[in-house]
Amino acid sequence: MLEEFDLTDKVAVVTGGAGVLATAISRGLVEHGAWIACLDIDQARTDCLVRELESRGHRALGLATDVLDRQALLRSANVIMETFGRVDILINAAGGNRIDATASPESLPFFDLSPEALQWVFNLNFLSAVLASQVFGKIMTAQGRGVILNISSMAAFRPLTRTIAYSAAKAAISNFTQWLAVHMAQEYSPAIRVNALAPGFFLGDQNRYLLLEEDGTLTPRGQAIIDHTPMRRFGDPADLVGATIWLVSDASRFVTGSVVPVDGGFSAYSGV
Repeated sequence: MLEEFDLTDKVAVVTGGAGVLATAISRGLVEHGAWIACLDIDQARTDCLVRELESRGHRALGLATDVLDRQALLRSANVIMETFGRVDILINAAGGNRIDATASPESLPFFDLSPEALQWVFNLNFLSAVLASQVFGKIMTAQGRGVILNISSMAAFRPLTRTIAYSAAKAAISNFTQWLAVHMAQEYSPAIRVNALAPGFFLGDQNRYLLLEEDGTLTPRGQAIIDHTPMRRFGDPADLVGATIWLVSDASRFVTGSVVPVDGGFSAYSGV
């Protein structure tokens, strides 16, 4: 049955591909045989990841792409099709938060958050996935098969304090995942599947200031998260790989429209 997890010569497009979580996912994909097209706005980080993957004998392509620019996505899609000839997997991993879209009674009250900051965060986390799914999903419809994997969040299950636009966008991602799964299966092909991962709390550049003090100790928010995570730790990026491989491979061929928590038990714990 292990052959069902094999991704040999499958072409995987990863948006936000040079990010911490996406990098771990890309490493896992290539170890299972996939070819990677990394789309990220940061050319230097993209080139670094591609060099790493190629140095280990894997096939990879890096394209500097603004995932909020439909024309940029179309240009990258053309290059990918010229290079690989198809797209089997799309992973919408572009996302994140920023401090000026985060409410803090001490420094930036909810009432003072700017519309521009809120819109930026919402677009990065939600609209980017919609646009990439339009561009690469259309390629999949022509092929008659493919897999789209979105990245949702625990914030989609229950809104997190402070992160207004981020929580709203991730809730929208979960809803969009279910909508697109039905739409693709009914309108185009039941062999096009759409699912999402909902990571728990993983340390990254965008949330480190919320979870850790400068000396590395837990902030009150970080401690509250650990207290409500039965496995008693933050996630490691590599923790997402197994669930990703399952959802993009034939091992999950009858799974679509699902949002799968990878959260150390956070979503299962009531606090008592």
